[in-house]
Amino acid sequence: MAGIQGAISFDNTENAFAYKSDKELKKANFLFSSMGSSFLVKMGTKLTPWVMRMGLPVKGIIRSTIFSQFVGGETLEETAAVAKKLGNYHVQVILDYGVEGGDNGEEGFEHACEEFIRVIDYASTQPNIPFMSIKVTGFARFGLLEKLDHSVELNAGSLMKRYSKAVSELSAEESAEWQRVQERMFRICKEAAEKNVGVLVDAEETWIQDPVDVLTIIMMEKFNKEKVIVYNTVQLYRTDRLAFLKDSMEAAELRDFVLGAKLVRGAYMEKERRRAIEMSYPSPIQPDKDATDLDYNNGLAFCIEHIDRIALIVATHNEFSNLYATQLLEGRGLALDHPHIHFSQLYGMSDNITFNLAKAGCAVSKYLPFGPIKDVIPYLMRRAEENSSMSGQTGRELGLIKKELKRRGLK
Repeated sequence: MAGIQGAISFDNTENAFAYKSDKELKKANFLFSSMGSSFLVKMGTKLTPWVMRMGLPVKGIIRSTIFSQFVGGETLEETAAVAKKLGNYHVQVILDYGVEGGDNGEEGFEHACEEFIRVIDYASTQPNIPFMSIKVTGFARFGLLEKLDHSVELNAGSLMKRYSKAVSELSAEESAEWQRVQERMFRICKEAAEKNVGVLVDAEETWIQDPVDVLTIIMMEKFNKEKVIVYNTVQLYRTDRLAFLKDSMEAAELRDFVLGAKLVRGAYMEKERRRAIEMSYPSPIQPDKDATDLDYNNGLAFCIEHIDRIALIVATHNEFSNLYATQLLEGRGLALDHPHIHFSQLYGMSDNITFNLAKAGCAVSKYLPFGPIKDVIPYLMRRAEENSSMSGQTGRELGLIKKELKRRGLK
């Protein structure tokens, strides 16, 4: 353990911010200092969407501040400069078409599907973009997923058997609609397989997750034979996800495919807890952070123990978990750049983790959203809110930035 800590230090700010100019570092210092103010964040998250809807001339301010910190650009082509810059430091990119999903009708769903395919085609032409991410709610009606999930919940047996029963209970119109969803998913994954680009399927809320899981497993069975194309996202802040991860591995063995697993802690905690209270059912979320951390790290250990059958993406900003993953690899005599392991953090955050992992020889990427400013506002507001605690992420980010400013002799 001491050997690894000597090799990888997440306190090394020279590595962490080598890609930032003095001007960019000062701008990041200003931005994270601002996000440390809960008052400013609350005002900003309330006013910004309204200001954008009213068409007031604030786009330039947003673009030069929070947008440039957390987003790769408004278009695919604008992401190229960011990807090239990251590539100079051996950091890769996961492209994310950052428009939020919604019930946009069949025409909107078809458009989203085509956009995902366009991202795949673009990524395949770039040397530094091995993955892209999709949300099933981008091309499937939320209500349909909710009905399928509810029917799955009511039926006993394995996930696949419950799913089959749920599908049989759809109306003829709903069955046709679900068939179109599956066809879109197939087109996306088929294109990805042909272009050798990994597809990371984002997690959704618990009450629509089961059909997303089933759909993803079906695609893994089709496309994860010779190489790993499709990855499911496992949110370990859910009490049932460690067991689900193990069940997924059993399915992979039974159906003879390699399981793609992106491990995250989770994204919908407050919404999940609030809904559980309102609808009087047990919260699916872990009781505290320690329980989440325990399951996350146990999930890492399980995946690395079965690294021949599981391709793992360690997608976390938790310093201990990232270091722990490298320790597990070393303990099994595996290379840090083993083809079945990849590390990832959000663009604009945790550079101390990303660039120090890259320096140590790990395969690591930044999750890089792109899209028109008006469309990625919800994403940006979430980044601001989750960074608003000075004792949490912002405090850590700001401390590292200030350390690097001091090292460079800047104020």
